[in-house]
Amino acid sequence: MERKESTPERERKRTYEEKHKDERKAKCKIWGTSVDRKLADEIDEFLAKHKITKVAVITAGFQALKEQFEPDDK
Repeated sequence: MERKESTPERERKRTYEEKHKDERKAKCKIWGTSVDRKLADEIDEFLAKHKITKVAVITAGFQALKEQFEPDDK
């Protein structure tokens, strides 16, 4: 991928991103995953209707799975 021409603003952003790269990696994780388009559209519509974030879905799903597989840890 070819970089766009350098401008003072782009250089500033590149410097910032490079400087804070490790900090961001330590703080957050990105999962590269795919979902069937029809299901993804249905999920997006539901989340928008109820003003729920995808992070909330992951967190709630994880909690439900923990309770399902580790019921004694309550």
